[in-house]
Amino acid sequence: MSYVGSDELDDDSSILRQYEGDRNEAGERHGVGKAVLRNGDIYQGRYEYGSRHGQGTYRFENGARYVGDYYQNKKHGQGTFQYPDGSQYEGSWVEDLRQGHGVYTYPNGDMYHGEWLLHMRHGQGIYHHSETGSMYKGSWANGKMESAGEYIHSNHRYKGNFVNNSPRGLGKYVFDTGCEQHGEYHQAEQVGAEDELASTATLNWIPKYVTGLTLWTPGKDTSGGEKESASAEEGAEN
Repeated sequence: MSYVGSDELDDDSSILRQYEGDRNEAGERHGVGKAVLRNGDIYQGRYEYGSRHGQGTYRFENGARYVGDYYQNKKHGQGTFQYPDGSQYEGSWVEDLRQGHGVYTYPNGDMYHGEWLLHMRHGQGIYHHSETGSMYKGSWANGKMESAGEYIHSNHRYKGNFVNNSPRGLGKYVFDTGCEQHGEYHQAEQVGAEDELASTATLNWIPKYVTGLTLWTPGKDTSGGEKESASAEEGAEN
């Protein structure tokens, strides 16, 4: 979630109701000060040549709050943003955007810990599901699970490649019983009735073989390795 408010304006002089604090010889806000905006927002912190610059706290009228670094009126550096819906981001900012490494806690208790780019999950990161305890650990691109990753559940895990938040291609299920089921996810299109313009797509897991615990390289088929005599169907029942 993102929130655009008065703190993201380049010049708040036209909406400023009151200012108490330091000024330079040119009359600009410079040093430490407190500004009250006409919409009820309040900023308290450091200024430089009329712009928020350095450490500061910005309180929004709707209850949101940012505490952290500013650079030329923009959130830039390290900071914590508490959003009106109860979510919170703590980490790196670049020109008002979540970028770099940060931790986002969602209203339902879910948590993402990892890299960000242009306000979106991007790079390596871990997403924890608070309700189920499951978590995804791996690569992200433009806010979605993408490329190599691992989905960890209470008694098994899936390692493989992901495309647009879904497993795709080669992968394997690792069971706590000490065996692995190797296989591949294929996308199968399901065409609706003739009067339906859109079709839906489902993912089919195609098991290939079962082994003991092995090393795994994303995108690599390890079918040349030693195979157990058990069938893939038997591994699935475990």
